[in-house]
Amino acid sequence: MFKTIRNALKTPDVRKKLLYTLILIVVFRLGCYITVPGVDSFQLAEVLNNQGIASLIDLISGGAFSRLSIFAMSISPYITASIVIQLLGMVIPSLERLTKEGGEEGRNKINRYTKLLTVVLALIEGLGIYLSYRSSGIFVDTTFITGATVVLSLMAGTALLMWLGDQITSKGIGNGISIIIFVGIVAGLPSAITTIWNLIFGVGAFSTTGLLIALAIIIGAIILVAGVVFVQQAERRVPVQYSKRVVGRKMYGGQSTNIPIKVAAGGVMPIIFASSIMAFPATIVRLVSGGNMPTAGLGYYILGCLSAGYASAWWTSLVYAILYALLILFFTYFYSSIQFNPIELANNMKKSGGYIPGIRPGKPTSDYIGKISSRLNLVGAFFLAIIAILPVIVGAIFNVTALQIGGTSLLIMEGVALETVRQIESQMTMRHYKGFLE
Repeated sequence: MFKTIRNALKTPDVRKKLLYTLILIVVFRLGCYITVPGVDSFQLAEVLNNQGIASLIDLISGGAFSRLSIFAMSISPYITASIVIQLLGMVIPSLERLTKEGGEEGRNKINRYTKLLTVVLALIEGLGIYLSYRSSGIFVDTTFITGATVVLSLMAGTALLMWLGDQITSKGIGNGISIIIFVGIVAGLPSAITTIWNLIFGVGAFSTTGLLIALAIIIGAIILVAGVVFVQQAERRVPVQYSKRVVGRKMYGGQSTNIPIKVAAGGVMPIIFASSIMAFPATIVRLVSGGNMPTAGLGYYILGCLSAGYASAWWTSLVYAILYALLILFFTYFYSSIQFNPIELANNMKKSGGYIPGIRPGKPTSDYIGKISSRLNLVGAFFLAIIAILPVIVGAIFNVTALQIGGTSLLIMEGVALETVRQIESQMTMRHYKGFLE
């Protein structure tokens, strides 16, 4: 990986893309410190001091939520809009045709619909944030002008993040939205290091138990990293043979190749989607209740089942882990069905004279590839689900809330890092081919 990055820095065009990406990341981080107009920062810090329910949102936004900056909502409205549009594509025929048969124009229309829905969701969420905190005294006044300024600032921040993500995807390196989430999580690493330090030394005295817990967390993180790398890089190579055909006096085809099918075709997106869905109910409750979260009763335990580390009961963490794992399984298959189409692949092979040895072209080939993809997705989804819920269970046992959230963030960070390095390698390969052709 380090060799790839070093070679990329030596290549002028790839270096320019990396520099462009870095500049946009700096813009994102600067925006996280620009507080929305009309907010009393000292009163805001006091209000959010004991609200652990916002920890996952604050983690993804790089601390922007706790500062109520213009990027406080991060790209969560965009993620929610993407999920809604993709789910609607399964039930609305016109959207399904755009997704499967629309080509580049169809993708542009889907992207436009997603952005429009993002603006609507950002308006609703921004209005909810203002209404929920209006009575807490964090705003200098509660006039209509102040409310409109706050809501429009939050909406503008989300729109700017969408634009930054698009620019990184088109002119930089990596998936822009994933890079923004990655940077937001990386910004919280110092806080994670401080948490581990406090486990060891507590309030100033050395703790042997804390040291053992910290070592277990570090070793577990290393095992988790190795496991995710293994799954992300693993693939099944399906052999493909091309028939020989004579054109004029020349013979074409006859070569053998393979189709690489990833074990985890969805990459890190199922985890991002599942995390967003699990954070959504608690966010709605927080907005509706004006920030007054329940501390006892049925509502308290229901939120504990939907939010990592919210309730103190062990069984709420278990229910959360099960729901989280089921969502990861669902979104792994869902995202894979969007990214990988066995029928289209089989038809393209048939047109070019390719076939899988022992399998008839056409529908038998698509069924065969679909069966392989389904089994690989099952393995990858179970593996990701187990790795995602282990930190939740361990964190519940040792009563370490940061560990429950840190497991998800580590999975997201690693998945985005692997995908970005893979894109850098593809950029290097394209450059070598261009140089050879020239």
